[in-house]
Amino acid sequence: MGTENLFVLVQPAGNLLLPTNMPSLDAPEERLRKFKYRGKDASLRRQQRMAVSLKLRKAKKDEQTLKRRNITNFFPDTPSEKTAKGVAVSLTLGEIIQGVNSSDPARCFQATQTARKMLSQEKNPPLKLAVEAGLIPRMVEFLKSSLYPCLQFEAAWALTNIAAGTSEQTRAVVEGGAIQPLIALLSSPNLAVCEQAVWALGNIAGDGPEFRDKIISSNAIPHLLALISHTLPITFLRNITWTLSNLCRNKNPYPCDTAVKQILPALLHLLQHHDSEVLSDACWALSYLTDSCSKRIGQVVDTGVLPRLVALLNSSELNVLTPSLRTVGNIVTGTDEQTQRAIDTGILNVLPQLLQHNKPSIQKEAAWALSNVAAGPCHHIQQLLAYDVLPPLVAVLKHGEFKVQKEAIWTVANFVTGATMDQLIQLVHSGILEPLVNLLTAPDVKIVLIILDVISFILEAAEKLSEKENVCLLVEELGGIDRIEALQLHENRQISLSALNIIEKHFSEEEDESLMLMSQVVDQDCEFINCDCLAKK
Repeated sequence: MGTENLFVLVQPAGNLLLPTNMPSLDAPEERLRKFKYRGKDASLRRQQRMAVSLKLRKAKKDEQTLKRRNITNFFPDTPSEKTAKGVAVSLTLGEIIQGVNSSDPARCFQATQTARKMLSQEKNPPLKLAVEAGLIPRMVEFLKSSLYPCLQFEAAWALTNIAAGTSEQTRAVVEGGAIQPLIALLSSPNLAVCEQAVWALGNIAGDGPEFRDKIISSNAIPHLLALISHTLPITFLRNITWTLSNLCRNKNPYPCDTAVKQILPALLHLLQHHDSEVLSDACWALSYLTDSCSKRIGQVVDTGVLPRLVALLNSSELNVLTPSLRTVGNIVTGTDEQTQRAIDTGILNVLPQLLQHNKPSIQKEAAWALSNVAAGPCHHIQQLLAYDVLPPLVAVLKHGEFKVQKEAIWTVANFVTGATMDQLIQLVHSGILEPLVNLLTAPDVKIVLIILDVISFILEAAEKLSEKENVCLLVEELGGIDRIEALQLHENRQISLSALNIIEKHFSEEEDESLMLMSQVVDQDCEFINCDCLAKK
């Protein structure tokens, strides 16, 4: 069957009709070299997207909190508050130092509680002053005072807030020997003491991989997991989940395999909870674990977590939707098989809807996830078409915020590089060229280069099908020729050369014909003039 009229132009609208005689073969290999993203396998294209996305992620503040200070008493009836109830104590720093160094447990408690209250004030807590005053070693000692749980609680709370400070202040807590006593407190019979120890460990782990690994190597994880119970107060469960997420956090290095294997079953369990904060931190933990190589992605996928993650993509709560979407996006950066498992679980039922979400941050994450699906083989691209991804993608390219449009352009670029001719025709028919042409004026060199490459690739594909004239006419009607010609003068050499190549290769035939015709007229005139001159002589 022939390939005539595959790009049929309908006047005056300029839309491309879907043909009935679509070829099923992949595009010829010779065209692969003519598009800079072509010729790379899906994993390499996904790695490229991961590198780009990493830069984008670093450009904005992470949604999940690294460290948290306890600025209110989450257990209003704790023993320490009962002891101090009705007693207003105001001590100077010197008196606090004297008090914590006293041999009298009552004075130690009074000084520690005063210090804790100072460190819990919402604005400008004197964390540096507390470190420089040498309070940390005594606070660490108080953690071991099992006969005085009120003192343990106040000391753990004070250390929690110091560890919530700068990395230098967190280091002071660690080097003061706090990790092991805090882990020991995870077995305390006093619930408030136990929870405060969890919180302190979460702050230490959130500082970075060095202290995270110190906590892991100190065997904290089994003790943390043993605390999880359906009878546990919700605030306590939230703190445990958040601390577990910080133990999954950070790269260079990633947490060790042993730790991941210990934590994953608990995360799967926590993901069934109804509380949005628990769900949020469990999802963030999974997002950290999947922000890695395909082996680590496989560890997460093999737990059977995908159905629950896809269900959470329908959440109306942003703090749940954001990390669940990030996790799914990470999973589809993995192997083709892992991506297919995500598709089989139903992600393509939800991602097109999320492109239309009222929050641009969600649109952006959804477009990023789709770009990684599009980076796969042609049968993944076919599934994008089957789930009608193109209309919302075109809508985002037309009307979305630029940060969303950038991710959508990557989706188009990856789609083009892996598509069959059949799929490429459907892409053009979707109206993709109009927003791409309009975005040629975008203030982003990389994005403009990608768009130029996509347009060039589409034109070359049309040429293979003897339909270049129709596509060129469409590009012209959309104002594309003017924009591409203007880019020949762009200050970026790559852009100017790319634009020049497109104009010379695809839009210079009429100009050449005009020049040839003009040349013929000039030649004839010259011949006439010469003959006339000769006749006069």
